[in-house]
Amino acid sequence: MKNILIVEDESLVALEIKTFITELGHNVVKVVSDAQSALDVVKHEEIDLILMDIYIKGDIDGITCASMIKEIKYIPVIYISSFSDDETLERAIETNPTAYLIKPFKRKELLVAIKIATKRSRRKNDLNDNEIKGDIIFDNEFSYISESCELIHSGVVLHLTKREKQLLHLLVDSKNSVVSFDTIEYEIWPDKTSNENTRRALVSRLRAKLNHKFLETIHSFGYRLNI
Repeated sequence: MKNILIVEDESLVALEIKTFITELGHNVVKVVSDAQSALDVVKHEEIDLILMDIYIKGDIDGITCASMIKEIKYIPVIYISSFSDDETLERAIETNPTAYLIKPFKRKELLVAIKIATKRSRRKNDLNDNEIKGDIIFDNEFSYISESCELIHSGVVLHLTKREKQLLHLLVDSKNSVVSFDTIEYEIWPDKTSNENTRRALVSRLRAKLNHKFLETIHSFGYRLNI
């Protein structure tokens, strides 16, 4: 059981998250809506994981709050936000979060993110040499099993849809080289016509599962997996 802090200023969203976390068997220590309250909880309570909305009440947003918490102690953070613009993502990535979930998100996505956070926290204190690792290493957290086309994050196999697996396989096979839009559309939708929005939605989902790392858009041409 993990002690979890929820920082969320939308009461209905906070209640839904709290209910789900409780159903998983974890303890929600507190639900707060601003940075100062979050900092107070972290200073006085034993917290294992923080679910952090980015745009919260007050002058300090969730990303700055997460950075301030890092100065106090190491606690894994999962960002939950309605925003996915480049500036926000870049700021968030600098704080090295466990995950960045875009509202509305599926419960399965939150479940996986919590499992990854648990693994990361355990590894921080006691490195586990038996963790699952792929044969292709992206960085110290992500790897890829080429035989089964599985993506590993902090020792946990991430759930990928069939088309997400196909896209990742294409990108890994051409790692550090550009895969064109035409190639992606031909390989993933060989029997029917896709459109730009369909392709972008698929790439966006995979990019989120990669924690918005590695995958670069090459303007007007394609994508490149930088590993």
